Amino acid sequence: MGKTYIDTVKYQIKANFEVDGIVEKPDIVGAIFGQTEGLLGDELELRELQKNGRIGRIEIESQIKNGKTEGMIIIPSSLDMVETSILGASIEVVDRVGPYEAKINVEKIEDSRNMKRKQVMDRAKNLLKTLISNEIPETRELTEMLRDQVKTAELIEYGEEKLPAGPEIDSSDSIIFVEGRADVLNLLKNNILNAIAIGGANVGKTITKLGKEKEVTAFVDGDRGGDLIVKELAAATDIDYVVKAPDGKEVEELTRKEIIQSLRKKIPLQEFLGLMNEKSERKRFHDFRDNREGHGFRARNERMYEEKTSSSEKRSEVIQPGQPDQQVENVEARQEILTKLKSLEGTLKARILDEKLEIIKEVPIREVMQAIAESQNAKAVILDGIVTQRLVDLAEQKGLKYIGGVRSGAITRKSNVSIILSSE
Repeated sequence: MGKTYIDTVKYQIKANFEVDGIVEKPDIVGAIFGQTEGLLGDELELRELQKNGRIGRIEIESQIKNGKTEGMIIIPSSLDMVETSILGASIEVVDRVGPYEAKINVEKIEDSRNMKRKQVMDRAKNLLKTLISNEIPETRELTEMLRDQVKTAELIEYGEEKLPAGPEIDSSDSIIFVEGRADVLNLLKNNILNAIAIGGANVGKTITKLGKEKEVTAFVDGDRGGDLIVKELAAATDIDYVVKAPDGKEVEELTRKEIIQSLRKKIPLQEFLGLMNEKSERKRFHDFRDNREGHGFRARNERMYEEKTSSSEKRSEVIQPGQPDQQVENVEARQEILTKLKSLEGTLKARILDEKLEIIKEVPIREVMQAIAESQNAKAVILDGIVTQRLVDLAEQKGLKYIGGVRSGAITRKSNVSIILSSE
């Protein structure tokens, strides 16, 4: 809109026009003034209204098309709603511009205050976006700082060694052993209040006593040092479960998501120690083998090693005694299970199979025990994980014939269930 000469524009009259010839803007304005003169009396005379600042300058937006002039007329008004409507209707009486016929049709009367409200709302939205993007993060940082300070304030000194600990060591039935003060603080920051630091390499009386009184989970760093701490704790007191941080990470630097995911993967102490021993035996053997020359020597010792360390795995390779048809059936079943294990690789899932080795149910690994317990007519289970003694015992109890997994944990009790491993 062009410049107006009134203090307050309340409304805008917008009208379309069409002239059957080529005319200039002043011709259209002149026609409007001339043909409405005296039509509505002195109070609504266009020239007087404009002179008194009741209406603004009449704006014309025009274009020539096919020998005709067409466009829009805009009249800003400070009159009230009724007077503005009458004024708008009056300009529709204009039927000629110069020598040409003309037609004017009021399209609408806009409330300028609505336009201003829209401008205010649009501007407010932009200001709010700026506020959120620039100011809110600082507020969040302040909140996090305050939260950290509150969690730090909750850190207590526990026992005669004054070990760093969370405030719920006494009130919790289960607690978490971590290595140091920074680990406790990180767990406190993530609302885990039942952790206590072991306080160094030498396990003291406080930790020994707690291990015998409560259910304990050892939460250690994801490196060899974490393995050593578990061994020290196991030698000094009772530990129920072990959790390791992701490989190469320390407990003190884990995010909340990593902490929760790690705690969900806790395993019994004996299973963890079995895996550690297996890993250590393999490393010692390969180091010994690599330091010797001669294919025959290596092959002979490799056979000796496998006979010593993989007895639980080897049980899966031995076909149980029976008639020739049964032996053939067992070989075919073993091959079928190995094939199905390959399809599970990397999924962290387990499948319950029937007599024909068809899938009855598929579940996440953490739910496999419950799935076996609830299953009917199950004859095999395969999983993208470790075959444990608990799993073997339950499978035998439920009458399963086969268990397939990636590798075997410490299997100490004999079973009629055939164990088949994809790592063979």
